[in-house]
Amino acid sequence: MGTSALVTGGAGFIGSNLVDGLLAAGHEVAVVDDLSTGRRENLDGALAGGATLHELDVTDAPALRAVFDAVRPQLVFHLAAQIDVRRSVEDPAADARVNVEGTINVLAAAHAAGARRVVYSATGGAVYGESDVVPTPEDAPARPLAPYGQSKLAGEGYCALFARLHGLPAIALRYANVYGPRQDPLGEGGVIAIFCGCLTEGRTPTIYGDGRQTRDFVYVGDVVDANLAAAASDLTGSYNVGTGVETSVLDLVETLDGLGAGAPLEPVHADARAGEVRRSCLDASALRAALGWQARTPLAEGLRRTLAHVAAGAR
Repeated sequence: MGTSALVTGGAGFIGSNLVDGLLAAGHEVAVVDDLSTGRRENLDGALAGGATLHELDVTDAPALRAVFDAVRPQLVFHLAAQIDVRRSVEDPAADARVNVEGTINVLAAAHAAGARRVVYSATGGAVYGESDVVPTPEDAPARPLAPYGQSKLAGEGYCALFARLHGLPAIALRYANVYGPRQDPLGEGGVIAIFCGCLTEGRTPTIYGDGRQTRDFVYVGDVVDANLAAAASDLTGSYNVGTGVETSVLDLVETLDGLGAGAPLEPVHADARAGEVRRSCLDASALRAALGWQARTPLAEGLRRTLAHVAAGAR
């Protein structure tokens, strides 16, 4: 068998796709997830393929340490997080307990179990906020607009600290707006899951603001490839994972319309959300230069796959 890997948040959207990718690459995979937002059915194929699921919360340090001690993973992928921006604003302390304390617990357990590498799922747009440079490079100032972005940035800092203090190599991957099969509508990229559901079910989508706000939509399969490449390298620090292409919400609706077989999407507009970033797009040239990784899935193709998945679930 391949390397022993542990994925926190492995029953979630990105995590379950990563678990599938690790299994396909021949790794032994253990999943830690409290199933608060992750779904057991996301792992049906993985569990049948030999993955194991440990149902627990990353804020439960003793239980987490016990799993790490039993599994002894060489590679740790930390995706478990509180990702709801609005919830983070309403209860910053709860957000920090999961995203900061939970990350510390994972790093401490990984170090104690002798893990050789940690790949941390960070966030791009939520860390940079309203950037002066678009597409935004890693050396742009971090100006989070919500506690979620601040807590995820703190997690990056603890990854760097554990590298300095304990010699635990870690890399932080700052994702753009990830979308694809199994997507949860909670995250910013969740607009695609919501719009696909509207198109499939004939519902009316809501656009907040004028729809000209832009995002960098990166397909989950490309994000999985970035994780696998990062795990196989000795790279440390923080790196963007995105396409470098801005897509407005209006453009997104137009592209989805071209893929749908039923009635066209006719969105209604509502007031813009307070604190929403106007333009968000990541410069991922550093990761391409270091590892040869780049996003390869065109938006239309990724949307087609996502729409097919949503439609299959609706039947």
